[in-house]
Amino acid sequence: MEKQGRSEMEIIRSESHSYIKLLKVNREHLVTHVRNTQCLLDNLLQNEYFSAEDVEIVCACPTQPDKVRRILDLVQSKGEEVSEFFLYVLQRLTDAYVDLRPWLSEISFSPSQLIQSKAVVNTDPVSRYSQKLRQQLGRDSKFVLCYAQKEELLLEEMYTDTVVELVDFGNESLGSLGSLACLLDPSTGVLNEQGETIFIFGDAGVGKSMLLQRLQSLWAAGQLDAELRFFFHFRCRTFSCFKESASLCLQDLLFKHYCYPEQDPEEVFAFLLRFPHTALFTFDGLDELHSDFDLSGEPDTSSPWEPAHPLVLLANLLSGKLLKGAHKLLTARTGVEIPRHLLWKKVLLRGFSPSHLRAYAGRMFPERAVRQRLLDQLEANANLFSLCAVPLFCWIIFRCFQHFYDTFDGFLQLPDRTVTLTDVFLLVTEVHLNRTQPTSLVQQNTRSQTETFRAGRGTLHSLGQVAHRGMEKSFFVFSQEEVQASEVQEGDLQLGFLRAVPELGLGGDQQSYEFFHLTLQAFFAAFFLVVDDKVGTRELLCFFQEWAPHGEAAAASCCPRFLPIQCLRGRGLAGEDPFKNKDHFHFTNLFLCGLLSKDKQKLLRHLVPAATLRRKRRALWAYLFASLRSHLKHLPRVRSGGFSQVQAMPTFIWMLRCIYETQSEKVGQLAARGICANYIKLTFCNVCSADCSALSFVLHHFRKRLALDLDNNNLNDYGVRELQPCFSRLTVIRLSVNQITDSGVKVLCEELTKYKILTFLGLYNNQITDVGARYIARILDECTGLTHLKNVLPKVSEHQPWRSLAMLPW
Repeated sequence: MEKQGRSEMEIIRSESHSYIKLLKVNREHLVTHVRNTQCLLDNLLQNEYFSAEDVEIVCACPTQPDKVRRILDLVQSKGEEVSEFFLYVLQRLTDAYVDLRPWLSEISFSPSQLIQSKAVVNTDPVSRYSQKLRQQLGRDSKFVLCYAQKEELLLEEMYTDTVVELVDFGNESLGSLGSLACLLDPSTGVLNEQGETIFIFGDAGVGKSMLLQRLQSLWAAGQLDAELRFFFHFRCRTFSCFKESASLCLQDLLFKHYCYPEQDPEEVFAFLLRFPHTALFTFDGLDELHSDFDLSGEPDTSSPWEPAHPLVLLANLLSGKLLKGAHKLLTARTGVEIPRHLLWKKVLLRGFSPSHLRAYAGRMFPERAVRQRLLDQLEANANLFSLCAVPLFCWIIFRCFQHFYDTFDGFLQLPDRTVTLTDVFLLVTEVHLNRTQPTSLVQQNTRSQTETFRAGRGTLHSLGQVAHRGMEKSFFVFSQEEVQASEVQEGDLQLGFLRAVPELGLGGDQQSYEFFHLTLQAFFAAFFLVVDDKVGTRELLCFFQEWAPHGEAAAASCCPRFLPIQCLRGRGLAGEDPFKNKDHFHFTNLFLCGLLSKDKQKLLRHLVPAATLRRKRRALWAYLFASLRSHLKHLPRVRSGGFSQVQAMPTFIWMLRCIYETQSEKVGQLAARGICANYIKLTFCNVCSADCSALSFVLHHFRKRLALDLDNNNLNDYGVRELQPCFSRLTVIRLSVNQITDSGVKVLCEELTKYKILTFLGLYNNQITDVGARYIARILDECTGLTHLKNVLPKVSEHQPWRSLAMLPW
């Protein structure tokens, strides 16, 4: 019947172009699918096609279909122009009349110039809400709040792209992401068609939150998929603010705790339920939820109206049981895994490449001479250059050097010695403590670092107490009472280490606070453990328990008998519990090692009694050495090719990072003695180039020849250079599936031909071209003991004479 009506409509239009007849023929179709009458009335009234009395007549109708019929009667009675304008409003306001899109396309409605000149106002609740969301997100994402909260910088001026890769379930690269818009592209990188979640992961500070802020900014500016009408952004840590007894429905979570529609919330929510694909959800920081939260263990709920705990709503949104078809982006730190059936895509953030770093330096230092001087010195300081691959640390380092440049009349000099992460955060702390001092146009601050920390000891102790209490419970958001209980003063909050939580309403009426970044909280927690006189050996080492899975028996060799700390073994599979790999604990341990290093005693002896420092240092070193030995001793061991081979775990990398943070050769030597295997396999451990510095720091003290397998990690040419101290020991070196280029192969050639002890070289699936193939040919020629070469080089030219050599799967 409807098809017959439409064919009659086409005949009528072709003969007379009568819009009145068009409305008559399709009357019931319009009555059925026009759900919003208010928009029609507002536009007809504004353009004086309807009078106030007409509007009253329509509003007096008892039901929505009756209102549509009355509007059609009035429109048709007023002539062709009004009927044409009626159709024009339906065409322009696509959100309000989404069900009529196919029909409008079918009739090929084309308004006249007169009608097109008429103003159409969009009072549709869905459109109004979408516009409100755009305004809110545009406002929230426009500026980047700087570390000390002293200034805000435009995101557009400061945002710099990073290396973003699509990866498979095993985290092997599927190629770089062309743009942020490609995150939602169904044609690339899809791992599971039934999955609902785009999982974005990377190390702490690599730019996950900044990427989401950029995504918000693009959507607010209308530069993402036009079909996306809603954008809901949540930080996972705020779900921890809800009480255990909290219960609310999905509509309340979205509207009352994010952004409330100005009109007809029921209609807006109904639209969202009908068209979930028009919504984009982002959840930032899954790893910052309570440690007992398990995505696969939460109760199921598929009803959007059924009240449930917010964490249950989160789990069911990610699984697709709620709002199936909506786009969901979830971020977490490296090491956190989510069930595969939830995944639609996996995206790995790798940080700044050298070109990205130069671009970022250009934004931070517009003056060319200053920028070039900084970059030259960074390249001369390998460890700082490596730290700058992480955008957060890069920004902190740049800001500190900017402070030096402004303070010392243009002096900008990087330290010659190795700079650790602890050095950087001590420098950050010193800079911001000094900002509280009165300034003068003629007299600059002359306080030494020791004087600055001694003057700010009370402030640092209070902040450290807040950080430590949070670490103990894996809390990252603090109530006003918790902050006050640690005696944090109002002036301490102005330093910028703590900031007010943007999401209001989740924790009640009072203000809540958080540290600027997880690594900063870890630093202050470690500082508290060092400087607080009441912290005993048990409490000092408590976070090292995260190096071992629960249930392991403590060994007497690891630590004193009264310490309930377990000996270390490899972790279980990541899928068992996504929160067993807790980087916030690892960073606390790292800073603890840095602060208790010999180099920092000159500073700390003014803050801590000498006897207390000695006691804490002895306890830490004893535990560190014993745990490294225990970790390797208990790993599964394989005898192969004359080697005693162990597959080390990411925990081993954290141990080496902690040892490296001490910058003590004696500590490195003692650690090397604890290595009880001569083939160390570190595949799939997310080893980055900076970790090669830590590897070399320990392994170059190893007295015997050694095999090292670093396949399937995140190493570049800088990492190869950092391994140079080890090459005199290495007979097997595997570096396949990394990002090594010809420059890295050149370093390998120079080092390996110097010692000529190599028997196995793996360079499969890197970025090596004809130039690198020449170096490999030289290695083959001079290292006569080389019996195995894994080196498929897709970028080597077909016509080059070493092509056949490069393709050999030795």
